[in-house]
Amino acid sequence: MAMAMARASSGLQYPERFYAAASYVGFDGSASPTKTLTSKFAKSTSLLLYSLYQQASVGPCNVPEPSTWKIVEHSKWASWNQLGTMSSTEAMRLFVKILEEEDPGWYSRASNSVAEPVIDVQMNHNSKVEPVIENGNSYPETKTISTQNGIEVGTEDKDIVVEGFSSVGVYDQWIAPPVSGQSPKARYEHGAAVVQDKLYIYGGNHNGRYLNDLHVLDLRRWIWSKIETKAGDESPATSVPCAGHSLIPWGNKLLSVAGHAKDPSESIQVKVLDLQTATWSTLKTFGKAPVSRGGQSVTLVGGTLVIFGGQDPKRTLLNDLHILDLETMTWDEIDAVGVPPSPRSDHTAAVHVERYLLIFGGGSHATCYNDLHVLDLQTMEWSHPTQLGEIPTPRAGHAGVTVGENWFIVGGGDNKSGVSETVVLNMSTLAWSVVTSVQGRVPVASEGLSLVVSSYNGEDVLISFGGYNGRYNNEVYVLKPSHKSTLQSKVIENSVPDSVSAIPNATNATRDVESEFEAGHEGKNWEVVLDNADPAKSKGDIISVLKTEKEELESSLSKEKQHALQLKQELAEAESRNTDLYKELQSVRGQLASEQSRCFKLEVEVAELGQKLQTIGTLQKELELLRRQKAASEQAALNAKQRQNSGGGVWGWLAGAPPDQNADDA
Repeated sequence: MAMAMARASSGLQYPERFYAAASYVGFDGSASPTKTLTSKFAKSTSLLLYSLYQQASVGPCNVPEPSTWKIVEHSKWASWNQLGTMSSTEAMRLFVKILEEEDPGWYSRASNSVAEPVIDVQMNHNSKVEPVIENGNSYPETKTISTQNGIEVGTEDKDIVVEGFSSVGVYDQWIAPPVSGQSPKARYEHGAAVVQDKLYIYGGNHNGRYLNDLHVLDLRRWIWSKIETKAGDESPATSVPCAGHSLIPWGNKLLSVAGHAKDPSESIQVKVLDLQTATWSTLKTFGKAPVSRGGQSVTLVGGTLVIFGGQDPKRTLLNDLHILDLETMTWDEIDAVGVPPSPRSDHTAAVHVERYLLIFGGGSHATCYNDLHVLDLQTMEWSHPTQLGEIPTPRAGHAGVTVGENWFIVGGGDNKSGVSETVVLNMSTLAWSVVTSVQGRVPVASEGLSLVVSSYNGEDVLISFGGYNGRYNNEVYVLKPSHKSTLQSKVIENSVPDSVSAIPNATNATRDVESEFEAGHEGKNWEVVLDNADPAKSKGDIISVLKTEKEELESSLSKEKQHALQLKQELAEAESRNTDLYKELQSVRGQLASEQSRCFKLEVEVAELGQKLQTIGTLQKELELLRRQKAASEQAALNAKQRQNSGGGVWGWLAGAPPDQNADDA
């Protein structure tokens, strides 16, 4: 049963993979899946998993918004509603990805009744399907990459010993070279770098588990071997399991920058591997280091590392820009002018003529991109140039390397399927073209694969390793580029005689185009310098073509400037209107505050008057009572006086006293 589980965990595909994950976290028909979720995960993660499950199984949120006083129900509704129109497939993949990050061991704890993996049927009738052994289990895997002129290209049986990689004289096609030794465990989001004809693979992700092993492939003999590392004496560091990091060659050392880890640090860590002693140490840096992240791009430009974007441990997407000076070991956060790329991770970056940083593609939680951004490292200004040629589809998790002025992009996906095309961007003309296209579910059409460039028998070769496309891969594939740029091909087609242009690619008759970015007046023009050995008449034709293209580019630039000026004017008008509206709003707010204050004072006065009225009423009652008492007293006194007056007169008369005296005595 354990063997069957291993097979399912390696090869289970969508939607079965999603159903297994959903059942594991509690979406299996139980009465209260929310309780099961919150018992396993944080509340924020539980809400996200719930909303993704609803999006995948029901679709976009169309239910009425519950009352806000129903806090739990409203939170669940808001989380689901926030996903918008995300596709069901994308929600499934994101659900599984989050589960693998939160609970790497969910496969081993899940039910053993997981369905068997679904094997894709190859559409190419020339493909050969052969079993590949992994973890003691076999399942079909297609090794044929493509066909050319009806002849099978790149089909190598692992049981057949090929004389040598150089015997395959095919350009612009992916092939699987014969490798030996102990291959690394299948993985994606690992680090890869080439130092002195050796390919180093470090870390990565396999079934949600972060790895920290180090492997090396000898590119002369094509033999794998594993390197056992240890902590160094100075600033010792252990090889922490990680994924989504960047592995950068630095002399005879490797720098492992950033990356996701089980217990992430607060800020980016830079680890140094000394290849001679196989020891890890921590790079001591100064200044404020960027926040910890994974899926960022790290580009070596001269003696500096340029870091852009990524995703922090809280899954917040970033688009900040940082530079680490490897001479002073000081961090510097760059506040570049212009509009930067939107926050993203799993994009690619390249540098052209040690001055221009190019950012392509990547993804957010809800979408993938195919936009191109350029940062001038001298002026620190972002621009969003127009792309030409066959613009690639949106993708994330792809890999890229530069060969001269050509930037090769391989793999990636859009959360629905892997990208089958290998494309190249001429960084001087910003024109895209397709190098080759693979068929079927093969490793070079994966997310999270690595891509490096090396040389073999004096020729450049691209080398890919690993990736994830429904299963984790550990195969090596190579491609020998023909080094022909889009501009060069256009020039040759228009100026070189047929007898010259008919020379096969394998002879390398054409020369590479050397180019650089040059800053033009009030803008950036792509100026191309050709090292050409053609006859004088061909030079004249080439110059004519270049002049024509220059005029076209200048015309386009002029139009773009006019459009930009118009947009600036509209923006200024909008900002002016916004300022007026804001002032009016502030005035209304001031008036409202004044009225509120006046109303408050009036309410106080009314309350005081009410108290006074109540007091007056009480006093009036007391006064009336006193008046009655006084009247009664006066009446009583008057009656008494009358009685006394009448009685005193009689007795006085009898006594012979004078009336006036008796009256006075009374």
